[in-house]
Amino acid sequence: MSRTPLSPPAPAGMSEVEWAARLDLAAAYRLGAQMGWSDLLGTHFSMRIPGTVDEYLVNPYGLFFEEITASSLIRINTCGEINGQSEYGVNKAADVIHGGLYAAHPQAQAAIHLHSVAGTGVASQHDGLLPASQSALMILSRVRYYDYTGARLDREECARMAAAVGNGQILMLRNHGTLTVGASLGEAFCLMVRLERACAIQLAAQAGGRLREIDPLQVEESIRFGASIYSEQSWSPRAKVEWAAFRRKIDREDPGYAV
Repeated sequence: MSRTPLSPPAPAGMSEVEWAARLDLAAAYRLGAQMGWSDLLGTHFSMRIPGTVDEYLVNPYGLFFEEITASSLIRINTCGEINGQSEYGVNKAADVIHGGLYAAHPQAQAAIHLHSVAGTGVASQHDGLLPASQSALMILSRVRYYDYTGARLDREECARMAAAVGNGQILMLRNHGTLTVGASLGEAFCLMVRLERACAIQLAAQAGGRLREIDPLQVEESIRFGASIYSEQSWSPRAKVEWAAFRRKIDREDPGYAV
């Protein structure tokens, strides 16, 4: 979690660690709004509450991304039980997708699910994300796939979805959207930024004609190098450097999240 000038003290009765998590997640939603990541009320980011096993924060079902504040986020557990008062409920899909993910992956600390044009476009292609650009190569080692099973989701379906993540961090939901998982919110967010860019580049290149293939040896080496980004040995473990920059950006441009 990041500390910035817009990190007010926690409200009475709330721990500092939960409040810091709320500030991070609300900041991520405001950044997502700037990036055009929303789909009406249908997509969601979440963050496990530090120090808990089965509780996490997610957006209220009724607010656009640009309306979300730290105090408006909903605390919920992996069984779908809401802790606290809110005039809004939780999107059922958010409950089962994120709840299933946190139950299956104790190491997961945050997740982002989108229905973006670029991400869904590539997820709907037969071959998925191609090794067609450096942006794609940097994340390909983390990419997994899950076939479309319809719009209705239940806990059993989402358990299978969580299992499909396996040891990856990026799930291409065929004909549906994308999902990233991180050991921190910053990591999940930055992986989604990278994925969105890789997908947009692929679609643009395909629209321009036949893709130029990269030498297989360079593909292999670049994928191997990409697997090390955000590791503890990297220059930015868990994307903490990029996330700190994103927090500074949203503090400058849309500080209303920090209430």
